[in-house]
Amino acid sequence: MRTKVTKRGQVSVPSEVRKRLRIDANTTLEWVIEGNTARIVPVPGDPISAFRGSGPKGSVQRLLKERARDRRREDGR
Repeated sequence: MRTKVTKRGQVSVPSEVRKRLRIDANTTLEWVIEGNTARIVPVPGDPISAFRGSGPKGSVQRLLKERARDRRREDGR
């Protein structure tokens, strides 16, 4: 797909791309430059919510158990 940049530096996102990436009128896009290539990445409205639940299940409980074990070890128990 190709689009042109206007005199004002604006670019239209093709309909197929908007539908596939769920880009609407209020979506923020991040431009990532890598060498001579530009990637355009949609930024979620709330990045924390977007990542919530993406880690391994039970990680919080595992972390709490490790911290309790470390505390006992430091206290000499």
